[in-house]
Amino acid sequence: MGLAIEVVQSLDDTGELIVSRFPASGEADLKLGAQVIVRESQVAVFFRGGKALDTFGPGRHVLTTANLPILSKLVNIPFGGDTPFKAEVYFVNLKVFTNVKWGTREPILYRDTELAMVRLRSFGILSYRVEDPQLFINKLVGTQGVFSSTEINDFLKGIVISRLADFLGENLKSIFDLAQYYDEVGAGTKARIKDDFAKYGLTLEDFLINSISPPEEVQKKIDERSGMAAMGNLDQYMKYKAAQAMQDAANQPGGGGMAGAGMGAGVGLGMGMMMPGMIAQAVQPAAAPAAAPAAAPAAVPTVACPACNHPNAEGAKFCSNCGAKIPQPGLCPSCGTPNAAGAKFCSNCGAKLGAAAKCPECGADLAPGAKFCASCGHKMTS
Repeated sequence: MGLAIEVVQSLDDTGELIVSRFPASGEADLKLGAQVIVRESQVAVFFRGGKALDTFGPGRHVLTTANLPILSKLVNIPFGGDTPFKAEVYFVNLKVFTNVKWGTREPILYRDTELAMVRLRSFGILSYRVEDPQLFINKLVGTQGVFSSTEINDFLKGIVISRLADFLGENLKSIFDLAQYYDEVGAGTKARIKDDFAKYGLTLEDFLINSISPPEEVQKKIDERSGMAAMGNLDQYMKYKAAQAMQDAANQPGGGGMAGAGMGAGVGLGMGMMMPGMIAQAVQPAAAPAAAPAAAPAAVPTVACPACNHPNAEGAKFCSNCGAKIPQPGLCPSCGTPNAAGAKFCSNCGAKLGAAAKCPECGADLAPGAKFCASCGHKMTS
């Protein structure tokens, strides 16, 4: 017969063990009088023949018939209480396991009053502890010698995701309202999860939701929609942008002065008037092309007679009504000398082109095409 074990205890340096069995290989020879050391965060559950007999809380316990009444009925003690008996002890860690992260692996599809259908992801943390050691061992641990938190966390996360998806499916109206209801969603989901945890001897200490959000591509669409709403009246917005473009054009190099300002104003105003119509055409269905209107006959350019104001064909030298001479473009009104197009002064007499002719005798203004000065009667040279 082997030497009976006199000290039974369990130490965990990792902090991840929920259950550890002594001994790890199975039943060991124990004797009455052996000491069982249970830490503050532990309980010890005795098993013999595959059946749980008793549970010890924190402290140093000496195995006697007084504190093991159930065990004493099952063990035959023919040798004054020193006879070894086979048993196993499961040490259960009662500490709170914190910062257990959970999250959806794939987005879950929901019906949304604003976006019709939307996929959502969710992330958060939870904490739990063992509430009923015997129930936990019988339901989840079984005959394993060691059972760690990593072995159960994935199972617990699956319960969380299932219950959260069910709660949101029943209560979600629009994702735009979710932020203000995180506490309510968390409390409602926690209540459902606690019942599931209790079936395995666990209690849910904390349940926090860090985020409920759509995938990145959906977030971009929501941002675009928010940007359009922020612009408000699109027509006013385009006019504002056209005014900015006009100001920028006027400030460009070469755009200064009256000519540059006029050009910038023309471009800016033109764009401001054209853009709303262009946008309206872009967003409305294309209409059937209208028949092109008949082209109007081209107008014949005419020149008014300076004497009788009768219209004459462009290029005529004499009026077809009164026979008065019609001044030609570029001819000096004083001396009749032809000048280059765009010249401001006559190359022969220096008279200002485009100004009223002067009488060379008295200097009085002459009517266009006049043959005699109305002031002194001087005859004009042709």
